[in-house]
Amino acid sequence: MDYVNPESLVSTEWLAANLTNDAVRIVDASLPPAGDEGRDAKAEFAARHIPGAVFFDIDGIADRESALPHMMPDAETFAASVGALGIGNGTRVVVYDTHGLFSAARAWWMFRAFGHDDVAILDGGFPKWVREDRAIEPGAPQPPPARFDARLDPGMVRDFDQVLANIESRDAQVIDARGSPRFTASAPEPRAGLRGGHIPGSVNLPYPDLLKTEDGTLLAATDLAKAFSQAGADLARPVIATCGSGVTAAALVFALHLLGKDDAAIYDGSWSEWGGRQDAPVET
Repeated sequence: MDYVNPESLVSTEWLAANLTNDAVRIVDASLPPAGDEGRDAKAEFAARHIPGAVFFDIDGIADRESALPHMMPDAETFAASVGALGIGNGTRVVVYDTHGLFSAARAWWMFRAFGHDDVAILDGGFPKWVREDRAIEPGAPQPPPARFDARLDPGMVRDFDQVLANIESRDAQVIDARGSPRFTASAPEPRAGLRGGHIPGSVNLPYPDLLKTEDGTLLAATDLAKAFSQAGADLARPVIATCGSGVTAAALVFALHLLGKDDAAIYDGSWSEWGGRQDAPVET
């Protein structure tokens, strides 16, 4: 069983051969995990990145009026932000992050949600690139701006009320990408003030389980399908992916896309919203 959408995942070899391709824009979408906010992803990017890459600020390209972390911006904000990075509608975008597959999928999903399908993720991310002793450079590139027209597909995003209603309707299968101890409330949440546990009826597939342990690349298609099955996910139904703040949920959506399943949405507020609301039902 091969990936249904193999063009959405590129190898380090492919990217190395396309570093000077003017039709390709490389995007570093690194973001520190919750609990590790002392790291400065933008400063790390300035110190070293894949040649020609631009920095996609997930915290900055967001709804800045929301109290929740990195919520989806409106189409106008997204278009202006990525246009300033030199990305136009005809650009092939390749996204990576410094963890391998942590926040890169969030940027990948945002591009698709705003109508840009020509976007891929670097398999193994920056860690694999560095292990292979490939070229890196410092600095902050300033490419010429481009025109980007964005239109949000509302079917790719879910809000609190929609997820709450789904508990009764069970129209979609909810899959949680957080680690098992957080899902079962046996470990505390990294964000203060949040209850532990999970959305009633959801199943747990921690996003690292999508990756090969030896090199951090994506599992083969057959093994990806098996991971979802073993987690108890019913992929005959639409999917709502959730996590801590809507970032690693995108890794689940990306894996499902590789398998040809595109009826998967992200609960954007995720546990940052659900775990902080006293009117949200919780299971442990």
